[in-house]
Amino acid sequence: MINPLADTPKFEPNPASFDGFVRAKNARLVDGAGREVLLRGVGLGNWMLPEGYMWRFGPGAESPREIERYTERLLGVAGAEKFWDSFRTNFIAEGDIALIAASGFNHVRLPVNSRVIQDENGAPIEAGYAMIDRLIEWCRAHKLWVLLDLHGAPGGQTGTNIDDSPQNLPELFLEPRYRELTVRLWRDLAARYRDETVVLGYDLLNEPLPNEWQYSHADALVELYRDLTREIRAIDPDHLIVYEGTHWSTNWDIFTEVWDENSLLQFHKYWSSPDTASITTFLQVRDRLGLPIYMGEGGENTLEWLYAAFRMYETHDIGWNFWPWKKIDTLTSPVSIVPPEGWDNVVASIHDPTAISPDEAVRAFSDLVDNMKIDNCRWQPNVVAALLAARPAVIPAWGYGYRGPGESFSVAATGGIEGIRAEDRVPLRWAREGNNPANPFEQTDGRAYQPLEEVVLDLSPGDWVEYELAGTNSARVVDAEGVDSAVEVERTERGIRVIATGHTTISRIYSLSGGQTW
Repeated sequence: MINPLADTPKFEPNPASFDGFVRAKNARLVDGAGREVLLRGVGLGNWMLPEGYMWRFGPGAESPREIERYTERLLGVAGAEKFWDSFRTNFIAEGDIALIAASGFNHVRLPVNSRVIQDENGAPIEAGYAMIDRLIEWCRAHKLWVLLDLHGAPGGQTGTNIDDSPQNLPELFLEPRYRELTVRLWRDLAARYRDETVVLGYDLLNEPLPNEWQYSHADALVELYRDLTREIRAIDPDHLIVYEGTHWSTNWDIFTEVWDENSLLQFHKYWSSPDTASITTFLQVRDRLGLPIYMGEGGENTLEWLYAAFRMYETHDIGWNFWPWKKIDTLTSPVSIVPPEGWDNVVASIHDPTAISPDEAVRAFSDLVDNMKIDNCRWQPNVVAALLAARPAVIPAWGYGYRGPGESFSVAATGGIEGIRAEDRVPLRWAREGNNPANPFEQTDGRAYQPLEEVVLDLSPGDWVEYELAGTNSARVVDAEGVDSAVEVERTERGIRVIATGHTTISRIYSLSGGQTW
């Protein structure tokens, strides 16, 4: 369908360096030569731990176990085994890694399902480790670090479909056997990769203990983190250790002291206001403990939200990882797999076995394997452009800089909307008053904003706001009706400054190709 590398805009390369280990220093990360590192990466979700929503599946086929059972029902045991072998060969291949590197990223986060690399008795599964080894070699060739992320721990650390928990409970914290297997798993990983500088670090547990479990078992998580740290350090003194908070990595109450000087604290952020108030707790913990912090998962939203949220992280010197790189029929990832003919019937058959015949199912899954190859996918560089602020296609009015008054904005009037950058007192308002949502940022599928979700910015003559970006030579500034706003646009060192020439409203800024003047 496309040649992604040929069709990729020329994003600035950001190669990793393997001359030593990435480590924590003075609340930041540095590479082996002591140069400060800002992590910019993507998550390789669905490869080693399939998630139903990435296939457009729903209840009944959401966790890896459920998806595996479903493919066996449709394809038979032998057919399903053949499919999964092909899936693991083709869903992520060297072409994906080359395109990630060419798109300006410097690392990937690899979500690992323990069942792929460890059997029920704790022994390593070499076929699973071969996937990690293969990825490391590709990343070595294309200058990307690899963060190993235990996304599905033995027994499950969340009790939801995303960790493949067998009983939909966080049995890692309920059954000693699973705890022992997890400790052994990290010992094995540390022993295998302790000398590998392509490996960025060890992300011990993804999103542990959500919902009510964050309160009842937080002490058990702290104890496990301490034990895992001790076991890893007995084998590997060099790699970065990454700790995530509870409740989808948003609750950092457990981080009251430093467990390891060479560590990184991780939070996740989805579907919420992209303002500094929303990450203040994380910034305060960084300052108090002197450890670097990392936004390890965020995405599944509009280009506007991505642009604003990721500018906020970088303004506060927070490295990040976008979720995910690739899935089926999506607007919100850089790579979209075109669903094969009959895929709607595959989805329908989860609850209606008559929706697809065995021959049709075999054909659909065979075509899916071909479609997931990077050369056959739909490449969506505007997602990357929004993340990197490199010629972003669209910027929301509320995505102005995060450096405060006099640096990112200067306005005569004050105002704002509660919960949306309210600390700035910039005159944001709803484009249309009515039953406006408490949270207008829940566009999980990247859909367009509804009229009652639209936020605009009123400016008085002489007011200005700055938007940080690179590589754009011209832009158009419009109000909520798409009419040109009464503004002038100037270049600045960090991007562009929009200056009101009269009383006006702005809704969006659109990058335009070509031209040397505004």
